[in-house]
Amino acid sequence: MLLQHRRKWAIGLLLLAACIGIWRSLPTPLFSAPPSTILLARDESLLGARIAADGQWRFPAGASVPEKFRIALVTYEDKRFSFHLGIDPLALARAVRLNFAQGHTVSGASTITMQTIRLARESQQRNYLNKTVEMLLALRLEMQYSKQEIIELYAANAPFGGNVVGLEAAAWRYFGRDPKRLSWAEICTLAVLPNSPALIHPGRNRDLLLKKRNRLLQSLHETGQLSEMDLRLALLEAIPQQPLALPQLAPHLLDTLHANAPQTYRFKTTLDANLQRAATDGVRERIKDLSRQGIHNTAALFIDNRNFEVLAYVGNAEYSVNNERGYAVDIVRRPRSSGSILKPLLFATMLDAGEILPTTLIADIPTQYGGYMPENFDHQFRGAVPAQVALSQSLNVPAVRMLKRHGVHRFYDFLKHLGMSSLTRNVDDYGLSLILGGAEVSLWEVAHFYANLSNLAQPGLVKHPHQYHALRLWRDASVAAPTNAEISPGAAWLTLRALLEVSRPGEEGYWKNFSSTRVISWKTGTSWGFRDAWAVGTNSHYTIAVWSGNATGEGRPGLTGSTAAAPLLFDLFNRVERANWFATPELYLKELDVCKDNGFLNNGYCETEKQLAPINSNFSQISPHHLRLHLDSSGPFRVHSGCERVFAMRNEDWFSLPPTQEFYFRRHHADYRTLPPFRKDCESALVAEINQRPLDFIYPTEAARIYIPVDFAEKKGLTVFEAVHRKRDSVIHWHLDNQYLGSTRTFHQQALDATPGAHVITIVDQEGNQQSRHFEILAE
Repeated sequence: MLLQHRRKWAIGLLLLAACIGIWRSLPTPLFSAPPSTILLARDESLLGARIAADGQWRFPAGASVPEKFRIALVTYEDKRFSFHLGIDPLALARAVRLNFAQGHTVSGASTITMQTIRLARESQQRNYLNKTVEMLLALRLEMQYSKQEIIELYAANAPFGGNVVGLEAAAWRYFGRDPKRLSWAEICTLAVLPNSPALIHPGRNRDLLLKKRNRLLQSLHETGQLSEMDLRLALLEAIPQQPLALPQLAPHLLDTLHANAPQTYRFKTTLDANLQRAATDGVRERIKDLSRQGIHNTAALFIDNRNFEVLAYVGNAEYSVNNERGYAVDIVRRPRSSGSILKPLLFATMLDAGEILPTTLIADIPTQYGGYMPENFDHQFRGAVPAQVALSQSLNVPAVRMLKRHGVHRFYDFLKHLGMSSLTRNVDDYGLSLILGGAEVSLWEVAHFYANLSNLAQPGLVKHPHQYHALRLWRDASVAAPTNAEISPGAAWLTLRALLEVSRPGEEGYWKNFSSTRVISWKTGTSWGFRDAWAVGTNSHYTIAVWSGNATGEGRPGLTGSTAAAPLLFDLFNRVERANWFATPELYLKELDVCKDNGFLNNGYCETEKQLAPINSNFSQISPHHLRLHLDSSGPFRVHSGCERVFAMRNEDWFSLPPTQEFYFRRHHADYRTLPPFRKDCESALVAEINQRPLDFIYPTEAARIYIPVDFAEKKGLTVFEAVHRKRDSVIHWHLDNQYLGSTRTFHQQALDATPGAHVITIVDQEGNQQSRHFEILAE
């Protein structure tokens, strides 16, 4: 009895050990082969893929299996799949009978569950022992996984011929479509392949593959899955001839995403497949022209302004794994010199700060701050220009003067808060060059800035209109929390209105003449040395940003925003649906009475007009350029009470700029009137009037620090000073440290050789008016 009892315990323990062994024998994870990396559009269509490390096209698990494929697979492989527990007793009995009758194996009786186990136990010999193990593991698999999960495991890991593994990869390799969009004939072709994957080989076994597919279609018809008409049409479809190349519509984005998340293999994005294809085509067409000029790289981004989703992402004009001509570089994410692309942001923040209005005149004259002397792109000066004109014409000197007034530190902090992550240096390292390309910014950030500007200009578009939003690229990712915006809707709208006037390239320059033209606010940028060309445009729906240049940083003549990047920008806008411009956000704007000539508040001596301003701004600057003149009744001479009776005077309001501004302003404005001279008998009694001095320095500025270089002959050079006088024929006498240098007439330029150290230059006209400037000559 004791021995018998011990035997029962031993048998029980053996059975328990066997059960535990079977339970633990299931591989974890079930499949460990390396997957391919794939990039999907918002509609699940394939945008790009990278082959797996083992050379197989094996898409990562996670895709749902279409119902069509489940029906076809079960019909072909395992009719009782929904009812058995991993082993089909009826199929097993039939296989034993047939194999015994034939004397060799003609039927394996493998269920889909058993085939899944066999796929997981790769490289195992097909014999009775392994078949037994498969049966036991199939039972174990059914305990842990649902029928749908088992179908998904099988579909993701079954062989489909050549180096194609899994239903999703097979659908794209053989039919160029997602499995959900395959026809019954295509689904049946794939359903029969895992059983005999060699049938797909081009040029061989085509008739056998066709017969198997058609037999499955007939079975589906017999079970009521296909109508007679559907069957006839399906039988007419051809089978695939050879594998298709997989799409490569966003290769740089795929590389960037996988580099940042190397353990992720399926990237679901917000990209629109049609827009991505259109953007890629547009970039490739444009680069053909640019490459003839030695410009080899271009990138583009499309943003939906309503929800900040990225709709198209072209990281470079071409793709090359060996980085030929920089084609492997994802330009979208690489910081490049910003050029003038940040100017609208300064304009907007100064509007909100009450420092300017759109028409406020900004000086455009020779300017020096320390050793920094900005120049306009055309090397000309205009004297004074409205702020919105300075923005639309991208004038550098007014922009630097605006930044000087607003404060570099304030603007630096503003850009950091907006999300400009490439500001890695100390603010003083950037200085005033921050507004002219002294900082680097990525195309991603530029698109982010302008999309937010567009969104802010539409306060009725979102629930919380006064916030900055991050761009969205991952479809299923949580939305990043917005931050409070420093730009008001009114300032954003006024800025975008000013950007309507930026001159367009080529035939686009006539856009106002055609009602069908797209209304776009846009801006260009060009970096120093012609290394970077920017163009970004926006309307109520889209923001499109473009960069052109060389990834190597090589500059090229003619590489400017207006010639290299802008034509592509407008071509891309012509490829998207038309959208309206922005409605006026009237609740966020107010009207001010300003002087028509200069955009300052009325001082009582100017003609006024209505000007819009952000509603919470506090612009309080009275016009400094308008005055009331007392003129004699007989001629255009100025008089005063010391030389003329009051009742004999006539009064006239006059617009007058400071001498230096006037000198350049009247070159561009033929209707500008200089101040009339005093009548001769009034000059002797004239008391000097503040801000009415007739002469001024153009160069140097006060406290300038000047370095005089040595030429190639090792001779010390000269520095040339320049002055201006209201009277064209006036004579100016020049003095350096109280030593007479010489005199000039009409054109007032004086070359001098000064020793290192501090000096004072003084100019005096024939009437005794004088001006002085302190400056320093730097030693070597």
